[in-house]
Amino acid sequence: MAQTQVRAMQGDTVDLICWRHYGRTGRVTEGVYEANHGLAELGPILPHGLLITLPDADDTQPADTTLHLWD
Repeated sequence: MAQTQVRAMQGDTVDLICWRHYGRTGRVTEGVYEANHGLAELGPILPHGLLITLPDADDTQPADTTLHLWD
């Protein structure tokens, strides 16, 4: 599995980094936390310059799935 590394900018959160890199946060944020042990302990705002590993997103799942209760 290929991985990308990015540096956190001032005021970044894991969700914001996921949005910029993957274009979504659902089903990818958890993978970023798994690839970066101890990341959750740093709090919601990441330290400026922190190196974050971003695993490849699973391309088999659609980025947005809408549930229709009435079709």
